[in-house]
Amino acid sequence: MADVLVEAINLKKHFPVTKGIVLMKQVGAIKAVDGVDFRINKGETFGLVGESGCGKTTTSKLILLLEKATSGSILYKGKDITALSGSELKKHRTSVQAVFQDPFSSLSPRMKVGSILAEPMTVNNILSRKEIKERIAELLYLVGLRRDGADLYPHEFSGGQRQRIAIARALSSQPDLIILDEPVSALDVSIRAQIINLLCDIQKRLAVTYMLIAHDLAVVQHMSTKIGVMYLGNIVEIAESEELYFRSVHPYTKALLSASLPLHPADQREEIILPGEVPTPFNPPSACKFHPRCFKARPICAQESPPLREVSSGHLVACHIE
Repeated sequence: MADVLVEAINLKKHFPVTKGIVLMKQVGAIKAVDGVDFRINKGETFGLVGESGCGKTTTSKLILLLEKATSGSILYKGKDITALSGSELKKHRTSVQAVFQDPFSSLSPRMKVGSILAEPMTVNNILSRKEIKERIAELLYLVGLRRDGADLYPHEFSGGQRQRIAIARALSSQPDLIILDEPVSALDVSIRAQIINLLCDIQKRLAVTYMLIAHDLAVVQHMSTKIGVMYLGNIVEIAESEELYFRSVHPYTKALLSASLPLHPADQREEIILPGEVPTPFNPPSACKFHPRCFKARPICAQESPPLREVSSGHLVACHIE
């Protein structure tokens, strides 16, 4: 059995909605993440997909401990991290790093690349000054940049090169988990494949674990070992990458796949157009949240919330209809 690095158990994040200026009163909550369960094994890539606003990024922030969970647990290396503080919190943030969507804003324009890469190592007292200099050179080589790039500022690099620097910074503290939040969506199409291949090569070389957040199913399918599909704060389907792509079960997953580019131009797909807009997480539908837009909905879908159950080995689906 594979070693589990991260496990989310009934994880929730509700943002309170208040009314009034002086005497603020809570009138409801935005249910950004509303009871998700998943596991990420060591050395694999877990892809998380769904429409904008479904809770993907909030889920990643909970694992990074940039947001505090409303309820539920996050087990990291078998230990619940939801209440970490002080030195334990600092240690966790060394072990879990992130690469964000926009390399233009994620790198300080006032710092040279060498200082950007050295900062995590200096703050966490990982290496001596000489070792840090050697490590910077190693990191630049690892991501395909020249050693003398350490003396330049981020604006002196192209967008793709800046994302390489962001990847090098994430690797600088030797993390076990890197969260990739839309890592190629802000890049030119011609550069995306290079960054994706770089990330795959780094994973093979360092055995690092990825959590990949994206809305582009082609990118997720190419990189991921396992994929979770998220809708309005809930995970509706989890399966191995190939299994999900060719044998998806949930109607929402089928709709996402029908709207994505096929793996081969000759592949034929049924066109599925979902009616209406994604409901607001402030006032989501009762029971199954997808039922108002579902083309297979039955009366039970509006009455009971379907549990995430196993339909085949490792393939989990939250749906009343198989």
